[in-house]
Amino acid sequence: MTVFIQKGDAPLSVRQATKRGMAHVAAELAQAGARTGDEELLRVIPHADLTPRLAAVVQALGHVSYQAYALGWEADNLVNGEHNLFNHQLAAYREAQSRLARYRLADGRPEITEELQAIDDLGQPVFDETNGEPVMEAVVVQAAIDPLPAEVERPIYDELTGEQTETEMVPNPVIVRDETERADARAVVDEAPTEVIEFASAEAGLSS
Repeated sequence: MTVFIQKGDAPLSVRQATKRGMAHVAAELAQAGARTGDEELLRVIPHADLTPRLAAVVQALGHVSYQAYALGWEADNLVNGEHNLFNHQLAAYREAQSRLARYRLADGRPEITEELQAIDDLGQPVFDETNGEPVMEAVVVQAAIDPLPAEVERPIYDELTGEQTETEMVPNPVIVRDETERADARAVVDEAPTEVIEFASAEAGLSS
């Protein structure tokens, strides 16, 4: 067994991790010359009573006994579990950061422009004919989005007739959902382990 889950990998479910671990064990045993059913024999037969062929399998595994190999497997599997937990926390942290990066629906977002060099109809940069300087123009890089209304009108129906009798103003459910999601994301970020935050920050630094 080896440590096959590294920090930064996609998180695995318990079933996926178990299946992958079993595949690694099977591959190691096969590489050591084990046959179908040998693993069960190695578990139950004391090392001193192993046949020469099974003893050769244990030797090929690089351990003094199958029990020692199993202990090494358990130790590696603990590391795999720790790494997989880390990866689940990292994925949740990234998702929460992405959620918080989106604008608040109650606030909307402003238009953002940048001064960029003008491009002609042929896709070529434009330069001033007199001084050769680039011709700059304001380009919208983020369109403005108006804030949603804080309240919306909701109809009220008569319980007996089912007919609408009046309306009432209630908090906009879209904004309520947006704020709830943001609060949940903020809680994930605030509770993230320092190691996860540092790992994500280092990755962001490398990609920028």
